[in-house]
Amino acid sequence: MKKRLVLFFILNIFFVLTAFASSENQATMVHQKVLKNGLKVLVKEDRRAPVMVSQVWYKVGASYEYDGITGLSHVLEHMMFQGTENLAPGEFSKIIAENGGRENAFTGADYTAYFQTMEASRLDVSMRLESERMHRLNLQEKEFVKELQVVMEERRLRTEDKPQGQTYEYFKALAYTSSPYRNPIIGWMQDLEDMKLADLAVWYKRWYAPNNATLVVAGDVKAANVFKLAEQYFADIPMVKFEAVKKRIEVPQLGIRRAIVKQKAKAPYILMGYKVPVLNSTKNEQDVYALEVLSGILSSGGSSRLASNLIRGTQVAASVSAGYDMNARLPTLFMFDGIPAEGKTAQELETAIIEQINQLQNAVVETKELARIKAQVVASSVYEKDSNFYQAMQLGMLETVGVGWEKESEYVDKVKAVTAEQLQAAAKKYLIEDHLTVVHMLPQSEGVKQEVTSAQ
Repeated sequence: MKKRLVLFFILNIFFVLTAFASSENQATMVHQKVLKNGLKVLVKEDRRAPVMVSQVWYKVGASYEYDGITGLSHVLEHMMFQGTENLAPGEFSKIIAENGGRENAFTGADYTAYFQTMEASRLDVSMRLESERMHRLNLQEKEFVKELQVVMEERRLRTEDKPQGQTYEYFKALAYTSSPYRNPIIGWMQDLEDMKLADLAVWYKRWYAPNNATLVVAGDVKAANVFKLAEQYFADIPMVKFEAVKKRIEVPQLGIRRAIVKQKAKAPYILMGYKVPVLNSTKNEQDVYALEVLSGILSSGGSSRLASNLIRGTQVAASVSAGYDMNARLPTLFMFDGIPAEGKTAQELETAIIEQINQLQNAVVETKELARIKAQVVASSVYEKDSNFYQAMQLGMLETVGVGWEKESEYVDKVKAVTAEQLQAAAKKYLIEDHLTVVHMLPQSEGVKQEVTSAQ
């Protein structure tokens, strides 16, 4: 009787949340306009607080780079704050701060984005400054040398001096053969050392244009006013004629890939990844949403399978998680990572993770568990709507990777429609050994010991 009550409670929460976040409630909140020069403007009105976030997304990131120029998109992101024809280096940030705002930027594999969060009446300031650096950037050698050193130091701190960071970089280079996702977003150190200011000038001229950008504004604004300001500040910026981006499709994987990385670390660490499709690369969307729900079943909170069974249950893991980005521009990986519990080995943790996958392949998920996970996924989506930044980010990211911002309103309904049988089918189809790459990071002394043992 208690089990039935719990299930009823979970289902009740689930249907209340899905009703609140349905596509009918969300889609009408987004307004769109495309300027004559190709700039797409998206507005999501939200009057709960007198603030707004403004973001400019460019369709360029690390996956657009090629051997010899890795890290270029990220270094250019740094230089976008270091002066234009009418602004001195650092003046952009100073003006935003003087107007009570916060600003920053980020570079990903598939995009580069810039944002400001300000009191709603300051939108004019944000628009003026972003239009200035969209087409009047002043690339100076002195600033370039300084920012390049900053990026190199960032690489040392986040990757080269961190065993897990270096292992992840090695893992990606092993997992991908021809996909540009094999290269690090921050770039290889050799490419950074060889980078010239002229390289940035070419990259900026090639990609930073209104017809390669999306302006997203969310918050206490009126769409008509946003469109008016967009016309005022961006309409005169000329378009750029783009050459089609050459497809760099990952070649089929023909068997498991496995490696050991030795690091000066206190504990072992493992990374596992299965080749999987994304929304942008498949005609079978139900598989993608099934993979999304599978990641929740495995690694969504303390009650998920990995936490329950491997951390608290068998206690083979000190930490373990799974993750999947269904909104990547190119096919990606369904990832696992973890640290074995004290006294346990990387191989034991890998075996335990594989066993959890086998269970998903051999038995359908029970109704109670599926309802709970769906409720968690939906609740997370609903609660994230409280953030202007996240609302804008979802629209900008989906539009920039090529999925289309309209998909944002479909997410909840698509997750809700996933069945237990689809979950099992997706696990059987994609989470298989021939699609798998595994890297064990071993503390240096343990790595030497294991190699000797293996040789025997």
